[in-house]
Parts: sequence; structure tokens; C-alpha cells
Amino acid sequence: MPKRSSTRIPSYRLHKPTGLAVVRLSGRDIYLGKHGTKESRERYQQVVADWIANNRILATRGAQGATTDALSIAELMLAYLDFASDYYVKNGQQTREQDNIRDALRAVSPSFDRKPVSEFGPSDLRAIRQRMIDGGLSRGVINSRVNRIRRMFKWGVEREFVPSTVLQALQAVAPLKRGRSTARETKPILPVPADMIDVVVRFAPSQIAAMIKLQCLTGMRPGEVTIMRTADVDRSSRIWAYQPESHKTEHHGRKRIIYLGPQAQRVLLPFLRCQQEEYLFSPADVVNQMRAELRASRKTRVQPSQMIRRKASPKRAPGERYTTGSYARAICKACARAFPPPKGLSDAQGKEWIREHRFSPNRLRHNAATFLRKEFGIEAARVVLGHSTSAVTEVYAELDLSKAAEIMAQVG
Repeated sequence: MPKRSSTRIPSYRLHKPTGLAVVRLSGRDIYLGKHGTKESRERYQQVVADWIANNRILATRGAQGATTDALSIAELMLAYLDFASDYYVKNGQQTREQDNIRDALRAVSPSFDRKPVSEFGPSDLRAIRQRMIDGGLSRGVINSRVNRIRRMFKWGVEREFVPSTVLQALQAVAPLKRGRSTARETKPILPVPADMIDVVVRFAPSQIAAMIKLQCLTGMRPGEVTIMRTADVDRSSRIWAYQPESHKTEHHGRKRIIYLGPQAQRVLLPFLRCQQEEYLFSPADVVNQMRAELRASRKTRVQPSQMIRRKASPKRAPGERYTTGSYARAICKACARAFPPPKGLSDAQGKEWIREHRFSPNRLRHNAATFLRKEFGIEAARVVLGHSTSAVTEVYAELDLSKAAEIMAQVG
């Protein structure tokens, strides 16, 4: 994959064989006229300004404003990455979409870096997709990455870097269908068995246990439970209302309110803080609790010097709140304590045991979706989970086949 362009401005230079002024932009020498003249320096300022305005791309435009063959795939990818670094930002932090884009473009760069954008077609996109299939990626991941590659060309058309006919041709490449390709299929994500949750909660720190319970009761996303603050919970009514300071769909202008009933309130109450802006669930609290438990279980007396001993500069200090990643790792650690692999298993059997006895926080949202759909219907589940359409809720809610069996027992 090509390296991203630096912020350095290319210099005004002398081309000794001809005596002309030259500047190198996007790997090409642009001659500006006789070196040292006012005209050549003005020309230098103009071409550099145009180059920067075009996201550091040097594109030769035809009569209709369309780019010619001068623009390469590598230049398009560099420009798109520069755009993505500024566009995919939320609350001052880069989102994971930037990493997703880089992963998708890595499949493009080995063979198509130097190819002009005007010559990139459906056969090239299918070749890239086949490379992903051969690499063992799942069908869903492949379709997502192909869409991101296509989105880059759409962005290029919008800025007149890419001829519109290129995008029209790429849109003819249909997504891979289930059972119609050799791409690996993934198993459907199912809710976590209730008995497994009950055991893991007993082995998890109190903060992690509370977060697990809240997700099961409310269906909130992992990113929503990790950023809970007292200031965001309205307790003025019988049913509390939690409005996250940030959520997944806020860039669409949607409002997200999570209602907390009596059970969720009992879980949350011990963690409410006097400092309204502090996060409720803090890794630092878990570390302090663990240290207190270790000291309480000591058989020898703790010396006064040990009571205040701390590393001057620890390599990793606990964060002020959990991230979705650290929350998921904490659940995995609790699962490992709750369900250690039996002795005598082979490596393959051990890995299978771990897969069957671990779960991610995203699966807990499936638990809430399945329960809500079963008890109150798909529309109620959609509203509680914050989905714009019931089609999205269908992905999370496991079908209640027991109802179908009851109906057929009466009908036929």
C-alpha cells in the first residue's frame, strides 16, 4: 500500500540541463519557465496551490473537466486516505472506519498502484475480490471491503478525479450471495445462554458484572454502557432516562434515549457518583478493588511503607473509563475464570472449548433484542434498541420458533 503524502511543500528547483525552473508534484516534474524569473515563480505558486487544493493530486483535465489517464490508482488512494483522516472523526478521535478503509485498500495496492484510474474496470475489482476470497475472508467482510473500494471511486468522481463511466462500470459488480460463491460463511450470532451469563457475572469484577446486566436489561450498545455518567441519567421520573453523550447514529441527526426500569436502576444505583461528569465504570476502581482484596487476604501484616507504595511511572495506568475493547477483554477474562478448559484436551479441542465458552459484549444486545421481540413484538424491540427500521432489528433478534410450533399444534 502506498505511503501517505507528507505535509512538506515541494521546492522550486533548477533543472540544470535546460536552465528551466521545475517542481516535482505527485512524482512528475512540472516545468515552470526560465529559472529565476518572476513569471516562473508565479507559475510555481499557482501549480502548487492547485495541487494542494486538489488533495495533493496532479490531474490533467480535459475540455469537459474530466481527468485524463494521468491520475494513477496509487494517487487516488493517497488522496482518499487524506480525506478520510479528516472526515471520519468523532468527538476529536479518529473512528474505526479509517482502519476499515485501509484494510480494504491493501487488497488494491499490490497489483494496481500504477494503473490509471480510467483503465480500472469490473474485471479488476473482481480480481481484487477473488484475492480476498483466497485469503480466507468471510463473505460479509469481502462485500464490505468491495463497497469501500467502490466508495473511493465515487468520491473521486465527485471531485472530478475519476471519469463517471468508471464508477458506473464498477457498480455492475454485484455483491457475493450466500451459497453462490466459494467465500467463507460465518455462523449466525446468537444470544448468550442465560446460564453462562449467570456464571460469568459471579467471576467478573462488580463493574463488569453491572455492565453485563445493564446490556441484557436495556439492549444498549457496548459503546453506550462504557460512557455512562451520572450527568447523563435523568432520574426525575419513575423510569430513568439515559441519554449518551455520544452514540453510533448521532451523525444522522438521530436522538438516542435509553430508559432504565426498576431492575436496571437497582444495578446502576451503587455506581452513581457525586461528581456528575465522572464515568460510572472505571478500570481504576477495579484495580483499587483488586488490590484491596489481595491485601485483605494476606496472611502477613502489610507494612506502612507498602500501603503507599506506587510505581513512579507505570507502563500502563488504568483509564478513566472502559473502551469497547477493554470491556470485551474484561469479559473474556471473566469467562476464562468461569470456564477453564478441562485438562487433557488437544490444542484443537482447547480452542473449540474457548470459542464455545466466550462471548463478546455485542452478543448481549442480541439477548435483549430476542427477549423484547418475543414479549412485545418487533416494533417495540426496534424502538428500544434505537434502530431506524425493523429490518435491522431482525438481525439481532433470534426468531421465536416456539410460537410457530404452538400455532401449528392447534392448527394442524
